[in-house]
Amino acid sequence: LFLHGLYADEKLVENLASMTAGERIKAIQKMPETMRKKREIRDKVLKEITKKSNHHSTRLPCCTQCLQGAALAFRQFGNTVSEYFTSLQFWHKSLKIIGAEFGTSVLSYFIFLKWLLAFNVFSFLINFSFITIPQFIAGEPNKLSFTGLELLTGSGYFQQTVLYYGFYTNATISKITDGASYNMQLAYIFTVGLYFVICFLILLISMAKSFCRNFINPSMYSGNASKLLCTWDFNITNEKAVKLKQKNLSTQIKEDLSEVNREVLNFSAKERLVRLAVHVASWAASLGTAVAACAGVYFLSINNLKLFVEGHKNDQESQAAMLVLPIVASLLNTLIPFFYSWLGHLEKFQTPGHQIYVTIARNIALKISIVGILCYYWLNVVAVSESECWESLIGQDIYRLVLVDFIFCLLGSFFGEFLRRIIGTTLKRGLPEFDIARNVLDLIYAQTLTWIGILFSPLLPGIQIIAFSIVFCVKKVSLVMNCQPPRKVWRTAQMTTSFIFLLFFPSFLGVLSVVGVTVWR
Repeated sequence: LFLHGLYADEKLVENLASMTAGERIKAIQKMPETMRKKREIRDKVLKEITKKSNHHSTRLPCCTQCLQGAALAFRQFGNTVSEYFTSLQFWHKSLKIIGAEFGTSVLSYFIFLKWLLAFNVFSFLINFSFITIPQFIAGEPNKLSFTGLELLTGSGYFQQTVLYYGFYTNATISKITDGASYNMQLAYIFTVGLYFVICFLILLISMAKSFCRNFINPSMYSGNASKLLCTWDFNITNEKAVKLKQKNLSTQIKEDLSEVNREVLNFSAKERLVRLAVHVASWAASLGTAVAACAGVYFLSINNLKLFVEGHKNDQESQAAMLVLPIVASLLNTLIPFFYSWLGHLEKFQTPGHQIYVTIARNIALKISIVGILCYYWLNVVAVSESECWESLIGQDIYRLVLVDFIFCLLGSFFGEFLRRIIGTTLKRGLPEFDIARNVLDLIYAQTLTWIGILFSPLLPGIQIIAFSIVFCVKKVSLVMNCQPPRKVWRTAQMTTSFIFLLFFPSFLGVLSVVGVTVWR
């Protein structure tokens, strides 16, 4: 038996070694073995591949042998690093708990947040490597004093730092005579341009994969019967992990059954007419509110520019007064979505998914309209003003908007979830549900501001990394302490696809238009 098992292992290693890298990884992942056993098999396969390459080394040139050895060492290093990073991800266990307790609808929000966090890490690394580090070499010391108010306003001391466009040199950096030089003008524009091209491709590929998985062939990935019969992982031995896995599977099966057992309600002609009137009135109220909010933001932004041009740039009162615009814009973006959620409950949709999609549509119309008004103000009013460096002024405006929006996002968790829990338990109305539509649109709005601000403030993604990390922790704690699982269980496989599509259009394509017009001018 021992020799038979040894022969089987050798045969398995030989078969895996003959596969391509992608096929080999998938085959090892599908094995019903522990992670330790899988790693041992992977290491044996890599050794077998090394032996085969050494056996044929006499036929290969020295250069090819070195390249193969380097590629193999790099692959082993990559596998080791990915294992360590997987174990260090602080959200890995959190996502499992959220999926088991609250279902895939709430889980989709946190997966989307994690995805945006990775996006900003990538952006920050590119900008810092190719733009900020060279500027540190050529930069001059900051002579302005730091008062602390700059953390809120983004002006004053920060004007003479790498945070804004106006501080970066337009010269060619060369520290060694007759040595290599670095053209900052080309580096700046090509780094930002290349980043947007990569983002465009990533969004397109992510949308295509998600659409294929959730719309074209959903049964291949959901596996209705296999979830009940073949999904259990027998390598799980920890009692807490077993209970968590049971809850997760139970929630997924309930969501699948909810689609099969969905009731189709038949309404009379009078009831249909009343429902249609309620829908029309709700849409009229939501669009009217959005138009009024945009008008208020525009007139307030004109006043904000006069304050900056006519006032003293380093005067603390004028700097603090410039917080009025981001506070009002964030206040509108925080309060009006609560009104939209109330309208959604008033309309009494048949499914929670329908209500969420309608609320998302209203929120996206509000937030993108406000961003559009601000972009018009920046490009057609600020850009032709008498300010010394209008690009830095726009960067400061976006910095304030991002910071204040982050603060209001945290306040929204307090007032929208914590206080509602207190009121609900006091009046015996139960705990509130997690508002997916409002929270998702907050993320898309914040990411849109970050994309617009990359040209004017290259380090803005670094600020957004900190903000999204804190939002993840706060939202997770607020969800567990203040919210209850959705009353109606429903499957939301298509939800993530919708989120990525909304991030691509109108958010990302709108940002490309704004940045393109800015660079062209």
